[in-house]
Amino acid sequence: MAYDDGVDTIITCDNGISAIDQIQYAKDLGLTVIVTDHHDVPFIEEDGVRTFLSSQADAIINPKQIECEYKFKSICGAGVAFKLMEALYEEIGMDKEECYKLIEFVAIATVCDVVDLIDENRIFVKNGLEMLNNSKNIGINALKKACGLEDKKITVYHLGFVIGPCLNASGRLDSAKKGLELLLMEDDEEAEKLAQEIVDLNDARKNMTKEGVDRAINIIDSTDINNDKILVVYIPDIHESLAGIVAGRVKEKYNKPTIILIKSEEGVKGSARSIEEYNEFEGLLACKELLDKFGGHPMAVGLSLQEDKVDELRKALNNKCELTDEDLTRKIMIDSSLPLEYLNLHLIEELNVLEPFGKGNSKPVFGVRDAKITKAILLGKDKNVLKLKLLTNNNITIDAMIFNDLENFESKIIEKYGNEELDNLYNKSNNNISMDFTFYPSINEWNGNKSIQIVVNGIR
Repeated sequence: MAYDDGVDTIITCDNGISAIDQIQYAKDLGLTVIVTDHHDVPFIEEDGVRTFLSSQADAIINPKQIECEYKFKSICGAGVAFKLMEALYEEIGMDKEECYKLIEFVAIATVCDVVDLIDENRIFVKNGLEMLNNSKNIGINALKKACGLEDKKITVYHLGFVIGPCLNASGRLDSAKKGLELLLMEDDEEAEKLAQEIVDLNDARKNMTKEGVDRAINIIDSTDINNDKILVVYIPDIHESLAGIVAGRVKEKYNKPTIILIKSEEGVKGSARSIEEYNEFEGLLACKELLDKFGGHPMAVGLSLQEDKVDELRKALNNKCELTDEDLTRKIMIDSSLPLEYLNLHLIEELNVLEPFGKGNSKPVFGVRDAKITKAILLGKDKNVLKLKLLTNNNITIDAMIFNDLENFESKIIEKYGNEELDNLYNKSNNNISMDFTFYPSINEWNGNKSIQIVVNGIR
């Protein structure tokens, strides 16, 4: 352990606020402990009165503390650690702007931790993206190359769904040190080898995640769990690091708060992911007598308990929850109706000024009714991307891209128009198909040419 290795100081990042006993042990050994965290402060509640707990750490830096006067409370864990670095630079007489070179890494962490992209987080990400698109970091550039992003503009999407997951995969399936090692590399050739290894790990993680999601769905659909408003699914042998990802995917499918539990050395542990209408942390707090420990946010919680308490927890959560059918109805909020013929490059470029988009600063959602579909083309090596040709009211053709939910699209076409019309759509024959879409407009660039397309996120 650290003490045996001669370590005299521990600085945490994104954890430690709830480690009361562990920090006390470290202090008993004579270690200096500095906590940097952004998670909710733990408390005990008696007769409706909450008493917040604090460890014996030498310093605790967490904007969620009641006594903390820092104005912005939604900074992510890496952002809090960065703030400590900024102060240390000044303390030792270095220009704090020197540490601003690290903002590209803070940007990755801010997006991947799904905190609100407003205020200071927006500044981190906006500036970090500029740095990442011109990065001098050998490891980042090697990872971009391995992911096929070498000549592409890096966006929030790439941080959240490509670069971030790759860096996370090393910690999930191997050692997090590999991700760190990549970012510290100084040799291009070695960096490219390690980057490819990390991408391969992420591909393995994707396959394991799909298997875990499929197993969870099978359990839910084949048991009375399907009738629950809060889904508690126990899959003993799923990989521990994937519980949160699987919970998120299952939550998206059913639009219900979801807890995925796995078997661990000390019993059962798992991750919870919630919907906006349900505070998962408060829900588990109401069942705390069944848990060994838990902690996190209203939307994401980690927990552990004994195996014989799993069914009891499932029943207790569902008995205590007050979610209505309306709460569990999937909703798409549309910012504005936008006829396709109104789209132009200038409008889309103006919308891009609002970026970066993310939690707390969502990409605008537009809607169009009765859009005429003239053709459908399946793209990608797995034929999992659908390009539609839409005809506007002034007889201009615009491409519409659907990147998921293809089965839903086809089933809706068959339900209203029949199999023959769906075949006509794919075979470029005449048809009478039209649909309502929610979408976001974008600019597609190919061989130096720009064209307008829409990215579909909802169909009816």
